[in-house]
Amino acid sequence: MDVGQDRRDLPASHQAARLNSGRWSARAQRLLEASYKLCVDGLHEPLRRCLGDFEQQLFALAERARQHAQQQDLYSSRQRVLQDRTRFEQRFIEQVGEAFNALEGDATRHAPAGSTGSTGTKTWKSLELLDPVEQELTMAVEQLGARGEVRHSSVLYELGYRMAVLIGSPPLEGAKLPLGPHALTQAFQRASAELTLPLAHQLLLLQSFDQWLIQPIAPLFDSINAQLQGDGILPQLRSIPIPRHLSKRERPAKTPAAAAAAAEPAHAASSGGGAGGSIEVLESLRDLLAQQRANQAGPAGQSAGHVASSDELQTALGALQQHLAQVTGQASRELRSAQRLRDELLTQLNVGKPQGAPHTQLTGEQGDTVELVAMLFEQLGQQLQQGGNAHNLLGDLQLPVLRMAVADKGFFEKREHPARKLLDTVTAAANDWLDGSDDESNRPLANKLEQLVARASQEPPSAGLYTTLLADIEHHLALLTRKAQAAERRHVEAAQGRERLDQARHRAGELMAERFTQSPPRGLLRALLDRAWSDVLALTLLRHGEDSEAFGKQLAITDQLLGRLPVGDRQQLQQNVEYGLQQIGMHAEEAEQVAQRLLGTEKPDSAVELPSATDLAMRLKQHQRLGEHQSTHPIQPSQPVQPGQPAAQQSARHEPATVHPAQAPEPSPRERRIEQHLGKLPFGSWFEFVDPATGQIARRKLAWHSPMSGRCLLVSRRGQRGEEMTLAQLAHEIATGRVCEVPEQRESMLDRAWRSLTGSLRQSAGAGRSDPQEPNRR
Repeated sequence: MDVGQDRRDLPASHQAARLNSGRWSARAQRLLEASYKLCVDGLHEPLRRCLGDFEQQLFALAERARQHAQQQDLYSSRQRVLQDRTRFEQRFIEQVGEAFNALEGDATRHAPAGSTGSTGTKTWKSLELLDPVEQELTMAVEQLGARGEVRHSSVLYELGYRMAVLIGSPPLEGAKLPLGPHALTQAFQRASAELTLPLAHQLLLLQSFDQWLIQPIAPLFDSINAQLQGDGILPQLRSIPIPRHLSKRERPAKTPAAAAAAAEPAHAASSGGGAGGSIEVLESLRDLLAQQRANQAGPAGQSAGHVASSDELQTALGALQQHLAQVTGQASRELRSAQRLRDELLTQLNVGKPQGAPHTQLTGEQGDTVELVAMLFEQLGQQLQQGGNAHNLLGDLQLPVLRMAVADKGFFEKREHPARKLLDTVTAAANDWLDGSDDESNRPLANKLEQLVARASQEPPSAGLYTTLLADIEHHLALLTRKAQAAERRHVEAAQGRERLDQARHRAGELMAERFTQSPPRGLLRALLDRAWSDVLALTLLRHGEDSEAFGKQLAITDQLLGRLPVGDRQQLQQNVEYGLQQIGMHAEEAEQVAQRLLGTEKPDSAVELPSATDLAMRLKQHQRLGEHQSTHPIQPSQPVQPGQPAAQQSARHEPATVHPAQAPEPSPRERRIEQHLGKLPFGSWFEFVDPATGQIARRKLAWHSPMSGRCLLVSRRGQRGEEMTLAQLAHEIATGRVCEVPEQRESMLDRAWRSLTGSLRQSAGAGRSDPQEPNRR
């Protein structure tokens, strides 16, 4: 994204912020145009970031899409946004200008509903069914505008009064305020209508608009207010915000259910994203903590002493962070409990104090923040796979995230907070991509994550730092995802090619068997037709189809060799046989020898003696079949699956002609039901393979399966081919407990951790209320 774009490259609508003249007084015209220009300049860069974020989200969703049609829809929407991006920005700015120009008709819009015109008759509209898509979009736009009004209510109050003074109307609010969240959201929706995006993509675009334009728009409102105030428009006007009682201990305590209900919306995935949840999330969680302490051990008394200020706490956290960065031991990277963090912080706060001096203590809010962050990391650690590298990275991030949570309460209240998104991204990347081994393919990502965490530990916490780190790791993960998708596509295409080859070989075998029943060959001819020439038929069938002229010609050659059709030109027949054998990889000299010995066309005066028919027949039997070097032998159901090892390395490598696989046992009714379920799963479903010897878990994705043969392909996160088996064998492994299906997780790891944290607090807080006299039971 070009943040420093040259002003000369801006569209015309961005450069000339002019409104229709002659509607207001000269002063009002000048101030409205100045406000509109500030709006145009202030919204240009956030709008570009919004569209860029939307494109990245579409690309990421397309890479993770399970259905081909869904992936194509996402790519198509992204392409439309890329092509119409400049025109989209122009339409949006024009729509904002139309909202300014419509201010003159404000008095007429205040007419009572149902008022009659000059004729004194009412105008009735015809009834029609409500479009569900339009209704969904209308509701989303209204909700987004309402959240923006609440978020910026104070500054919008002043702006609505000052702009109303300019045009001589009642105070402007809601959609009547041309720069308000309602008007901007409606302008954005009208501008995006020409993109003709699907409903889900339009809602996603509105989420990006909320994140990049509506949420951070307060400085733009402040600058417009300052300009109007400086020009003498209500210079003494001040909004009077309703005081918010931060000390909730003075109010009646909430019930655990009410406190949890207030805490959960900010952590749950909502359609609006961003900070659309409760503005008292931290206080609600503190209520639950207080209830938990009261039920477990009563209120903890705090010894008298000096309480730490925010700067002192940040200094202590920084010192503790530097100390741990210098210690190179496993203990320095492990997750710390709330009590351990509190003790280490108190030690740092009181370092160097003279003996007998009062100790510095944490405030109630600081102590609760430390405990909540420690509990959050504990919930995250419980979701990580065993043996992975994510535990170390999570331990390294604990103090930097705690510093950010102490400095910015938005960490608890904003789902899109940069520190939360970085924590979620790093944890998910380490958990999904790194398997705990020292494999060469893991080192670039492991090094990148280590560098990112090290930088977060060394630099002071800020939203800008975490935004930069998040963009860096997301770019790296996008590259890895594209490489994995490319590798997976190659394996899927290879598996599909082998499937088509097997089908073609099967059909060629059927046609050859029909001819053998009528004209059974012997000796060299039998070896040629049974091994090499059947591959020639299969290759021709695969390339041209059964009804093609080329395949008909190969069948005619087969009939000539079997004596079913007369041979007109033996030299031409020899050339056709040689060409066909060369097509399946046989050397030209060997193909010529086989054709000459078979048709008896060798030259009497040739100095080179041809091999015998028996020798050539043995060579044909030992010749590698078409596609044989790519084939893998599926493991037998009786053999345990070794996660992480390709099936080709787990099975014996023998010639297909001599392999006699063990007869698979009759599947049980449960295995049949599992196989039917597997056949309905979409591509992209995940499974966990458990090594019975070590207990190590490896995840594999179902990349492809054939509805005809039942063969399926499983790949790793990096797109590397793993186990290749049939659906029946996979069903057997699931039935025996060596493989289990991983249910689709619609929530991120951090969202699940928040939900678990809130649930555990609610359960602990409500335990004492449900039965306070009940003794502890095991």
